[in-house]
Amino acid sequence: MKVTVHRKAHFNAAHRLYRKDWSDEKNTVVFGKCNNPNYHGHNYELIVSVTGPIDSETGFVIDMKVLKDLIYEEVEEYLDHKNLNEDVAEFKDLNPTAENIAGVIWNRLRAKIQQHLQLEVTLYETPRNFVTYAGEE
Repeated sequence: MKVTVHRKAHFNAAHRLYRKDWSDEKNTVVFGKCNNPNYHGHNYELIVSVTGPIDSETGFVIDMKVLKDLIYEEVEEYLDHKNLNEDVAEFKDLNPTAENIAGVIWNRLRAKIQQHLQLEVTLYETPRNFVTYAGEE
């Protein structure tokens, strides 16, 4: 039997959506207010979902304390109260869209979670705008 467990987390971060290789005009047309050169922020909500078999000894898919600590170390400490464009290495040349942020989070967690477990991250940029990433197909 496979079960999915979920853990919620939260972080605040600022970003600017733009491409360095585009003109200011094109960036404004494509990204609108999100292209503000002074950045803008979000209160991100994150749901990390791990799917796998229930361990016969522990009864866990994954120890939730372990998952909580991983999310704290790999996501919250790494991204909270940061300017994503300026402070986070992955976004030096990668536009910090919700889609790309979810991918960065997934990659950081995937490296720390046992490979036999499936991982999915859902990132809410606003209460109505969210993305889900579960790795490459």
